[in-house]
Amino acid sequence: MSDALAARWSSHWTPREVADRLTGTTTPWCVAAGWALDLFRGRQTRPHGDIEIAIPADGAARPHLSPDQRAALAGMLSHAHPGHRWLAHL
Repeated sequence: MSDALAARWSSHWTPREVADRLTGTTTPWCVAAGWALDLFRGRQTRPHGDIEIAIPADGAARPHLSPDQRAALAGMLSHAHPGHRWLAHL
């Protein structure tokens, strides 16, 4: 991992911070993966080095994000489309 990328992840957001930053967004979204499990359990069970959020496919969220939200999330969103490398592991 590059130093620049490591620095970006060193100040990862909590689910509350994601919710605060996405306030006003009209598209559905949810916390995913490790943090989602902890939210389901009602307590944090381990330290988290990142956070994943899920939004509808096909760029449906982009029109609903404000310019500030798009700037804050620039380069941090990825799209799992058919043939995406992550899907090969499922």
